[in-house]
Amino acid sequence: MKNNTDAEIIADSSLVACCGLYCGACRSFLKGKCKGCKNYEKATWCKVRQCCQTNNYRSCADCHKTETDTCSKFNNPISNVFEFLFKSDRHACIAKIKEDGYENFSIDMAKNKLQTIRKKKSQ
Repeated sequence: MKNNTDAEIIADSSLVACCGLYCGACRSFLKGKCKGCKNYEKATWCKVRQCCQTNNYRSCADCHKTETDTCSKFNNPISNVFEFLFKSDRHACIAKIKEDGYENFSIDMAKNKLQTIRKKKSQ
């Protein structure tokens, strides 16, 4: 999702959400309506966030289950609807974090003003 606000998007690895989205480019975050995944205490509904906190993971990139798609929290129906509606590829985000690290991921997402890596169209 491209961001269309006038607020400056900065590279900050602490703004990588547990599921791999980049809060630093989110419209709600930039407008001050959201504190971001890590600081949004009311997000008790998010099973991914709860799991990462319980297991002391910075994000799902620190868990081996996302490599095999065996995580029922990461691959839940609500996430699948979100991915479909917004053409978001959280698996690609997690893979990029694992490959490049949190710092480089946040730099790339901020530079491109992206909250997520877009899902590629099927051929």
